Amino acid sequence: MKTMKVVVVGAGVVGLSTAVCIAEALPFCTVTILAERFSPDTTSDGAAGILLPKEFPDISLERQRCWFKDTFHHLFAIAESSDAPEAGVLLSSGYQIFREVPSETKPYWSDYVFGFRTMTDYEMKRFPSHKFGQSFTTIKCECNRYLPWLEKRFRHAGGEMKQEKVTDLKQLSHYYDVIVNCSGLGSRSLAGDEGVCPVRGQILKVHAPWVKNFIRDGDGKTYIYPGISYTTLGGTRQMNDWRSDVDKGDSEGIAERCGQLVPSLRKAQVLEEWVGLRPGRRNLRVESERLQVEGHDVLVVHNYGHGGCGISLSWGTALDALGLLRKGLHEQLPHAKL
Repeated sequence: MKTMKVVVVGAGVVGLSTAVCIAEALPFCTVTILAERFSPDTTSDGAAGILLPKEFPDISLERQRCWFKDTFHHLFAIAESSDAPEAGVLLSSGYQIFREVPSETKPYWSDYVFGFRTMTDYEMKRFPSHKFGQSFTTIKCECNRYLPWLEKRFRHAGGEMKQEKVTDLKQLSHYYDVIVNCSGLGSRSLAGDEGVCPVRGQILKVHAPWVKNFIRDGDGKTYIYPGISYTTLGGTRQMNDWRSDVDKGDSEGIAERCGQLVPSLRKAQVLEEWVGLRPGRRNLRVESERLQVEGHDVLVVHNYGHGGCGISLSWGTALDALGLLRKGLHEQLPHAKL
């Protein structure tokens, strides 16, 4: 069959994962990534990177389980391989704590992490302002290492990367047979999706090698995530906030809240303050459509709106997008071997 030209818009963890899946699975496709920014300048680069997803309200739990399971298994295989140091993928154990007992004490993802259990009363004495906790081992993926590792894997599969700001998806149909939209917050304009909004996140990176276990408040606004070269302290979750500059008040609040959970962090050296705008959406969007362009239709696969779950669901939604692409091509080329 003829070579199909596929373009992936976006080079964050979702875009790169999707591009790798397509390039490795469909050798008859040439895959190009177009993005205004690449690592280390993407939103994904600053993400804390802990695999701990939220629940999207209008998507079946079975589909969300598949996304998380596929991502966890993919990253666990890397963590257990010789590529782990270069890829920045490691196992991380710790606690998620709640000020009130949550309505759902066993989340959908609990069957895929390791050793999930309710914390004992004795363990909870460490956190006197909290009433309930969960202990488990998950995966931490440091994107400042993982994204360059994915880029190398993508190029090895024959992929091409071009730095370019895309302003119109339809215009891409003049050069490519299939468009895969992983533009995150950019989908607000590219896909005309006003349901996508910025969720401003600010973090501190500190030198605290004595901290070994992660701690996350169940509200998602306070967390401590030890990593390879630094510990991430967070954070903020400010809806519809487009500010990209560091807010000193936010930094002080983060340091204070994390210091209450782990007092020794008050002595930690701050290495960096960072701000990123997550692509928030009520429900993550992984679906296909056909755009009408000058009398012919073009297959478009969307994969965006992950919010703070980009890393947690990246590989699973990438495989889902690959399946949609395959289905769309099969409808277009019913006799092709896909």
